[in-house]
Amino acid sequence: MRIISGIAGGRKLAAPPGEKTRPTSDKLRGSLFNILRLHTQEAWVLDVFGGTGALALEAMSRGAARAVIIEKDRAAWDVIQKNAQSVLGADFSERVDIIRGDYRAVLSRLEAAKYDMIFLDPPYRMLEAYGAALNLLRERGLLAEDAVVICERARSAQAEYPAEFEIYDTRLYGETAVDFLRERRILTE
Repeated sequence: MRIISGIAGGRKLAAPPGEKTRPTSDKLRGSLFNILRLHTQEAWVLDVFGGTGALALEAMSRGAARAVIIEKDRAAWDVIQKNAQSVLGADFSERVDIIRGDYRAVLSRLEAAKYDMIFLDPPYRMLEAYGAALNLLRERGLLAEDAVVICERARSAQAEYPAEFEIYDTRLYGETAVDFLRERRILTE
């Protein structure tokens, strides 16, 4: 696993031992960021289920301004710290906040900011996490006006998203599906 492109292109990324973490493959990540290329520059990124940190760190390598990565598992959190230092250098903590904790608790107390790009890639068995995280993001006012939410899920599973969000694109990659969401716009006359 490595950073695909940008200032840190080619840098290797570590993954925690065991099978608790399911890193997004290089191929899938490369495809995602080809789609997201116009959203990445100067973006504020939120990676809610960090895993290895690869999604947020890829965005940082490609020009994102700031990232917050949330991870509950201690071993994965340690790996994200090492990966961030490898990708961004010793001053990584000036551009990336890596927060250890349950996503609900962290989102509930996250400082007010507007995120342009949000990654939701929970363990596939946690289908309820998509809706719960999206509701918290809305309630806390953490979504920028044109925010894009990228939800990675098992192709065979259908995540339920709150009615305030719409899927504007879905891409299939083998056994994985990726839904691209945005908040529904209310048209006024």
